Amino acid sequence: MRYILCLSYNGHPWCGWQIQPSAPSVQEALESALGRLCGAPVSVTGAGRTDASVNASGYIAHFDLPSALPFPQEDFCYKLNAILPRSVVVHSVVPVSEEFHARFSARKRSYTYFIHRVKDPFVEEFSWHCGYPGLDFAAMNEACRHLLGTHEFDCFEKTGGNAKTSLCTVSEAFWAPYTPSHISVMGQAGLQPINEPGPDCMRLRDEVYPGPSALPTPPKQAWAPPSYEAEGGHGSGAYLPLRLQPGPAGGDDYWYFRVSADRFLRNMVRAVVGSLIEVGRGKQRPEWIGELVAGGTRSEAGESVPGHALFLNRVEY
Repeated sequence: MRYILCLSYNGHPWCGWQIQPSAPSVQEALESALGRLCGAPVSVTGAGRTDASVNASGYIAHFDLPSALPFPQEDFCYKLNAILPRSVVVHSVVPVSEEFHARFSARKRSYTYFIHRVKDPFVEEFSWHCGYPGLDFAAMNEACRHLLGTHEFDCFEKTGGNAKTSLCTVSEAFWAPYTPSHISVMGQAGLQPINEPGPDCMRLRDEVYPGPSALPTPPKQAWAPPSYEAEGGHGSGAYLPLRLQPGPAGGDDYWYFRVSADRFLRNMVRAVVGSLIEVGRGKQRPEWIGELVAGGTRSEAGESVPGHALFLNRVEY
């Protein structure tokens, strides 16, 4: 019997999806867990390869068993997750037709790449800190139009790739801003100096900053963060010249790139993102992307961006 798995994984600990001779892979971890649970070796076929550090959300794979699952589906999924490492989670296990194939039955795959333009410790693990100033996202989206359609995309394929053909049909490609979840939930605030105390000032309280005397009023013409010296002390009722200033919800600092196609070449998405960044920086014209697709080489395209910010986020059948 054939079963389909829907899973997600954090790519950081892995060399990628596919089994490698001397490095840990998601496929190997999944086959090992299934083998322990089923009491016999199990081979797993995935929807496609992902490179080292690349993540997946809603990844699809299938495996075959000589008979039904040894446990009810919900119990099987629960037990499988108990065996798998924390970086891999199986969402569901469902029986499927013998004709279904996780890789060859797929009609479309979608990838998402995240970038942030300000220092943010809460997105670093899954987003690339792209510190180039003044990226022109309008030009980058104009360049995306040159990716649409059926083309030979060997200019974005990793050198030494062994794909039989570089022909891919891209149905979607665009950049869009987004608001990270930690900003959506908690907001984004900063401290702004003010000249006069008000009801929304930060007030020093005895139980927090005990001391025998009041905090001296700093000069209005020059503001600096207060120094909490032991000998100075801070008394009840002293005000700091600070006000919490809410910031924009994401603003222009967080963006993602989405691309969908019937198939992808090795390293293709990361090379496309790196090339589009060149357009955003003003180093290249939007039409340059079309020229690359029409007859460029990998050495002429942009550099590949880091893999940790890339997600395979959807496989459609």
